[in-house]
Amino acid sequence: MDFDTVLMYASLCVEVYEQPMTSRNKGLYMDGIVWLNKGLTSVDKACVLAEELGHHNTSVGNILDQSLIQNRKQEQLARQWAYEFMIPLEMIVQAYHSHIQDRYQLAEFLGVTEEFLQATIDRYTEKYGLFAQVNERYTVCFNPLGVIEIV
Repeated sequence: MDFDTVLMYASLCVEVYEQPMTSRNKGLYMDGIVWLNKGLTSVDKACVLAEELGHHNTSVGNILDQSLIQNRKQEQLARQWAYEFMIPLEMIVQAYHSHIQDRYQLAEFLGVTEEFLQATIDRYTEKYGLFAQVNERYTVCFNPLGVIEIV
């Protein structure tokens, strides 16, 4: 999903602003407003915006202090929301039909960074195990990554 598509979705529920930030900060969500680091690539912005939307949909209060376990849990929930928003299992099946050959091509096809793709695969592996059924016709395998079509 490209940045413009994520931004269009985001504009339905939050205000989004871009501004220069320190290189350590990629984005921030607070009270219905998302700030994105203006210096990011559009692919990075899409991934960061998805996570900030995850905070909008799952987080409560100020969770900046990540030394607190409840804040780390909310951070994890927001990321999980972003992974499933940006890379639903059906998109991996679409990539299979588009004859995507490797992870670099897959990340490009999905409009995400390779790091975001790997984090999503790791999350799906935690959630489903080594594979997940999609629409009774496909099985997505997570290690090695691939799709099996049941005919």
